[in-house]
Amino acid sequence: MGFLKKLDQHSDLIGSMAETVHADLAEALMFGRIQGQELRNAVLVCMGCEGSGDCRNWMDAHGHDADTPPAYCRNSGMLARAKSH
Repeated sequence: MGFLKKLDQHSDLIGSMAETVHADLAEALMFGRIQGQELRNAVLVCMGCEGSGDCRNWMDAHGHDADTPPAYCRNSGMLARAKSH
């Protein structure tokens, strides 16, 4: 798989995970809870994770409604900061 296709897939995966844990990434960026560079880095971190293939199944199993991402998610801190409290 090409790099750009993989980048797109993991960007989509981050977006889906954010929706699943009720984190509005656009709002988080707008209000400074996360920074643009942090979001870009999150995609690269996701690309390097060996567990990323399980994320879609995890989201399906949780009905796209969860409080936190799976324990193995390397972006759980960023997603937690992105959530409005």
